[in-house]
Amino acid sequence: MRLDRLLGLLGIASRTGAKEMIRLGRIQVDGQTMLDNTVKVHAGCALVVDGVPVDARTQRHLMMNKPAGTLTAAQDRNAATVMDLLPRVYHTLSCMPVGRLDKDTEGLLLFTTDGKLTHRLLAPASGVEKEYDALVAGELTQQDVQAFADRLRLSDFEALPAQLTILRVHNGQSSARVVVTEGKFHQVKRMFAARGHEVISLKRVRFGPLTLDPALGPGEFRELREEEWQTLSACVLNK
Repeated sequence: MRLDRLLGLLGIASRTGAKEMIRLGRIQVDGQTMLDNTVKVHAGCALVVDGVPVDARTQRHLMMNKPAGTLTAAQDRNAATVMDLLPRVYHTLSCMPVGRLDKDTEGLLLFTTDGKLTHRLLAPASGVEKEYDALVAGELTQQDVQAFADRLRLSDFEALPAQLTILRVHNGQSSARVVVTEGKFHQVKRMFAARGHEVISLKRVRFGPLTLDPALGPGEFRELREEEWQTLSACVLNK
């Protein structure tokens, strides 16, 4: 792509500003000072701006430990969103969330610039598992476990079979792990509510083959390692 377009995509400058930076000799590509804004370069080239190396990749994929209280949205006038937690370059590259987590739900949220992969990961036919840790009011029983496995009927749809594992029952509350293969609005909360249990807290810990990095605190993120990206892509490659 043209050098001035790459600078724009990376959020370094507007197209006009990029042309001026190039004219002034402020941009180096693969060790050479560029003076022609129309020169073609490749994403991932060795880009240096004002003597400082810049990551020139236009394809980005990352995981975030989404904090409770933030919306999974590109922007919102009244509330903080997950995009507010990312540097500007991810905005300009349209590195967007894969699906969504409810405002008060925390945990693993993936982002990618690959729209086709996002579609495959979220397609019901792909059957990609999402795993959650839940704390609910009341004492869960094996009847609840069976109900989750038996296509629990909600008001507007019948949930696909889900795996509920009871971890602890104590003082009128239960902690559990839930694995679902779909992600309809408030689905996990609604499934527990259908069984008479209010969700106190909910955290996603796995999406497909990827688990939340325990080193990430709430609101922190990191880019996926190459092997993680390949594993994620492979889980829906033939679906």
